[in-house]
This record gives sequence, C-alpha cells and structure tokens, in this order.
Amino acid sequence: MGRKVTLATCSLNQWALDFEGNLHRIFQSIKIAKEKGARYRLGPELEISGYGCSDHFFESDTILHSFQVLAKLLESPITTDIICDVGMPVMHKNVRYNCRVIFLNKKILLIRPKMVMANAGNYRELRWFTPWNKSRDVEEYVLPRTIQKITGQDTVPFGDAVLATKDTCLGSEICEELWAPNSPHIDMGLDGVEIFTNGSGSHHELRKAHLRVDLVKSTTTKNGGIYLLSNLRGCDSDRLYFDGCSMIAINGDIVAQGSQFSLENVEVLTATLDLEDVRSYRAHTSSRCISASRVPPFHRIYVDFSLSSFDDVSTLTSEPIQWRYHTPAEEISLGPACWLWDYLRRSRQGGFLLPLSGGVDSSAVACITYSMCRLVCQAVAAGNEEVLRDAQQIVGDASYVPRTPQKLCSRLLTTCYMATENSSYETRDRARMLSEQIGSYHLTPNIDAAVKAVIGIFTMLTGRVPQYRVHGGSSIENLALQNVQARIRMVIAYLFAQLSLWTRGLPGGLLVLGSANVDESLRGYLTKYDCSSADLNPIGGISKTDLRAFIQYCIDHFQLPALTSILSAPPTAELEPLTDGQVSQTDEGDMGMTYDELSVYGKLRKVVKTGPYNMFCKLLLMWREISPRQVAEKVKHFFRMYSINRHKMTTLTPAYHAESYSPDDNRFDLRPFLYNTAWTWQFRCIDEQVSILEDSKKGALSDEVD
Repeated sequence: MGRKVTLATCSLNQWALDFEGNLHRIFQSIKIAKEKGARYRLGPELEISGYGCSDHFFESDTILHSFQVLAKLLESPITTDIICDVGMPVMHKNVRYNCRVIFLNKKILLIRPKMVMANAGNYRELRWFTPWNKSRDVEEYVLPRTIQKITGQDTVPFGDAVLATKDTCLGSEICEELWAPNSPHIDMGLDGVEIFTNGSGSHHELRKAHLRVDLVKSTTTKNGGIYLLSNLRGCDSDRLYFDGCSMIAINGDIVAQGSQFSLENVEVLTATLDLEDVRSYRAHTSSRCISASRVPPFHRIYVDFSLSSFDDVSTLTSEPIQWRYHTPAEEISLGPACWLWDYLRRSRQGGFLLPLSGGVDSSAVACITYSMCRLVCQAVAAGNEEVLRDAQQIVGDASYVPRTPQKLCSRLLTTCYMATENSSYETRDRARMLSEQIGSYHLTPNIDAAVKAVIGIFTMLTGRVPQYRVHGGSSIENLALQNVQARIRMVIAYLFAQLSLWTRGLPGGLLVLGSANVDESLRGYLTKYDCSSADLNPIGGISKTDLRAFIQYCIDHFQLPALTSILSAPPTAELEPLTDGQVSQTDEGDMGMTYDELSVYGKLRKVVKTGPYNMFCKLLLMWREISPRQVAEKVKHFFRMYSINRHKMTTLTPAYHAESYSPDDNRFDLRPFLYNTAWTWQFRCIDEQVSILEDSKKGALSDEVD
C-alpha cells in the first residue's frame, strides 16, 4: 500500500573543525541507517564543521572545508538511495547562514537556512549567522564549481521550502525553531507536512531533558505528525556537553529514545511508522482542518523518490515507549564524566591530577573521574574498539586493556593531599581512604616549608611578621596567610601534574582538575589563583546541594563507604590554625550565608533576573519566618560580597556547564567586574521599604492595643 516509512535520526560526537573525524562519523551514521532499512537520515546541527567553531565561522576556510566534506558525501556510494540531511555553514549573497543541506543520489534537493537563532545564555549565533527572514520564500543558490561537477547542478533551491516525495511531505526545523513561540512546524503541519525534522545542538543542563521531550510530544499532539530530533552529543570544544537524547515521535507518543550520556561516538535510532496514522489523527479534528484550509502554502520541492515500499502490509510499526529520565544525581555522575573523557582523549594528555582535600567538593570531582573510569571499562567490555584505542593512546600502551575502574583510575587519576600545620588528621584520613577505594595514585606532600619560605621572603624585606587572627593578627593578615597556602597549593599541583608521571616512568603529563562549586564561585568564596585555578572543573556549574546528593548517590551505587564521613563533616577550607587539634573554621561561617541560601540568591539573580531591590521583595514572601530587616541584611550582604569578588570570575577555570544560574563570565553570565559595591541607590530603596513595613506593623499593633 506504500504508507509505512522507516526513518533514522542520530546523535554524533562531533568536534569543532575536525572535518576528517566529523566526516567519518557522518558516513558511519548513514551506513547504519541504511542497514536498518531507513530511507531518510537526519543529522545534528552543523555536524560537518562542528557546532563550537565560534569565531572560526568568520573564516572562509570553515565554509570551504565544509563544502569539501559535502563533496565527499555526495560522491560516496554510501549515500545512494537514502535522503541525507546534514548541517553546515553556507554563504549566500555574502551572508553567512546556518543551514541544512538535503541531498539524494548526488543531487542537492534543498538548502534550508535557519530562521530563528539561539542568542541567549551560552549561545551567540547572531554573532556568526544571519537568520533567514523571508518566510516561504525560495531563491536560487549558485553552487561552488567543485559541487557542480559532482551534482550536475549549477543552482539549487535555497530558502524556506518543504520536500514532497511520492508518498509524503517533509519539513525542516533547526534547533531553536522548536523552542520559538511561532515555530515553523505549526504552519508546515497545517499545510500538509507529515514529517518534521530537527537537527539540533542542545547542551546538557541539570533537570532540562524533560523540556525537550515535552516540546516534541506537544508539537505532535496538537498538530499530529512524525517528529525526528537529532542532537549532538559530547564535548564539542568547550564548556558545554551536548547530551544527545535524539528521538522520534508520532502523534504525541515517543517511539524511539536515544541515550543522553554515552561514550559511543555514533548512535542511530530508527522507527517504522504508518503515515495513515498521521492522516487519520489530523483529519478527525475539525478546528485543525479549518485552520489548515486558511494557511498560505509552502514552496514544495518535488522529489522522485518514495520513503515507503509499495507492499508493506505485513511490515511492523514502532510502538510507543515511556521516556526514561535520569535523576539529577545520575546526571552528575554521567554528564561531567563523559565531558572529562572527551577532553582527555582529544587533548592527548596522560590523565588528571586532583588536589584532594577530603571535603565534599574535591571528593565529588574524584567520584566523577571514577565514574568516567567505570564508563570506559563498561564500553570496553561491551566491545567498543574506539574507546579501547583511546584508552591505549592515553596510557601510551598499545596492549593495555582496562579491566576494572580502580586499575584504570590508578593510571588516569593522581590525587594529592597537600597538608599544612592547619590540616586535620580527619581530612587527611578521609582523602586517603577515598583514594584507596577508587584506586587513584595518591600523594601526601607537606607544604609547610614552601609556605614558610614565601612568608619569610616578605618578612626579610619588610621586617614584619603577619599573624593569624587567633594569634592577635588583623583581618588583612589573617586573609593574606590563608591565601598564601591556597596559592602555593596551585603551584605545587601544576608541578606534580607535569612531573608525577615522569617519576613513575610513564609518558605524558596530567590535566589539573579544580573543585570550586557554582555557589562558591557566585559568592566569590575562593582564592584567586589557588586550587580553583586549574585546567578543568567538572563541578563548577553544580550547586553544593546537588553535590551532596551526588555523594550520597555514590555511597549507594559505587560502594564507596569513605564518602559517609566526608558527607557528614562540616565544609571547611582548613586554612586557619586548629583549635585543640580540631577544625574551627567552616565555609558557611566564613561566607556569612548558607549554601542553600546561595542557591536561592543565584537563581533569583540569574534565572529570575532580579537586582537587589527586586530580590528583597521576592525573598520577603519566600522567607516569611524572619523579619523584613533580616531579609534586607541578607540580601545586602550577598550583593556586597558578590560585587566585591566578581573580578574572580574573569579567571574562573573552564567548568562543565550544568546549572541555569552559573556565574561563568566567559559567555553565560556577562556582567561588570568593577562595581560600586556600596549599591547606595539600590540599598536605600530596600531600607525605605523596610521602614514602611515596620511602620505599618507598628500601626497595626497600636490599633490592636487601642
């Protein structure tokens, strides 16, 4: 009868400007799609060049090499008898566009430019691309001569059009267009497009996956139809981890789900679906049919090709499935671990060095690295040859086979507890026990000699000896002495990162891992150029609250009992002298606020976009158990500390982006770093509002007495 179609979408671990590797992975996905019987293959956004090229998109080389890759795809017999939909940058009339290039049997059918650009948060697409603003308009695009020789076409359609095969109609969206209030799929569906496709470059953020799934389900519930979404997966080039979740849906039901986190470079999903299910679903809704009768038509590109077979009565169709979501703790165990693996193998370093303090944050980083080793061992055991080759290249041994996470961890992770006279036995022991359980190569240098040497230089020059507060010193002396310890730890960490493998007779160097969480960065509770200054920080976008839940997850699922005492201990920097051998300094005491409060401040500041006064107004309602004056003092203290320390964000270690209120100064959270930290006008408004509320309360009490 010719109404059942088999369609393929994929998640690819592409890499910015890696044209050779990107081409290989695209070929691999097309080959798998054909083997599964698909007649249409969708790939992710900008898969040819890689999404994260940033200002390299300005270079003509990037477009040139993208067309060279396209030429290889067009010429290959692998791409015959399947409609291929790939993403790449294209220059048209001296304007750069983010495009889908759709081709079949050495003929380009359509170049479809992106119409709605992602330009908020982590995205700056308008810096490099221009949206196509000519709705339903199509122009002729003059192909490069190298492509003309292959296709025999001088020009091809360029613009907002849809494809009409012999048996159905397909329309393209690109990433952000699905999220827009006036998405193209709305009118396309009303105009008879039955299959929507979306090549996407969507990053991971904790608790975000359901938004993507809900959008696709809602799209096909309201309008009917088949929706294919293809997303990138992996560390493309920077702080973002693209988290897959490619999917296929029909009439509000998900029928194929791709994995969110994986070390697989190529994952292909297929589904066989009945077009008559779309037609009957749509035709029974009178309101939709009335809207469809009024919609202006799209330009149709007619294609002499069928997605279905003529005799398909006995062909089974895909059944609806229930989407399986990860918990936030699972997301932390998987996303940053995959990101670290991509960075490690692509940077061609020999592993990681982690300053392990015995606290929650550095222990969480150790557990994420251990989770990475678990994923690698699982992939190798499952027969993933690419992961095995990468592991062998990292350790410099072509015969190496990782058998257990602990043994792999001993090669890839060096942990270092850098003790001073202010360090407690308890934290030293916690760090040792955790390193033993995960298998890391553990070092325990005492750095007192280096600290005293630096202070000795100052004393020799000035004749002054700074003292801690507990010994009668001032606040400025106390802070300077803490900072010296912290900064020396950074220097020693990099020394051991460069030379520790050499001392063991192993090749390569190590990447230094940082462990400042998102809340500490927001507050500025870190020393500039201390151990927070590293090559990578897998938890820099994760809140303390979520990290504590992750530690509990590791206790339960990774069988790491050493974490129990780490989780129960109060967070401390251990930079001030001990009191009777015990730690008296705590993080929350130093900060003047709790980690839970910091999370609230962060979300209100970034997500809700409140300044000091508006934050005060909202917290009045959220924190009704304390007085307006207490709320005011908390808000003012936060903004004072935030603005004083904002300059630290300019040197923040590149961190895995995982949280909607990240203070990352590089791209996500663009703010000044020189503030008037008195906030005179804003704080005056808060004080005036407090006075009004207090006077109102006094008046009410007076009325009751009268």
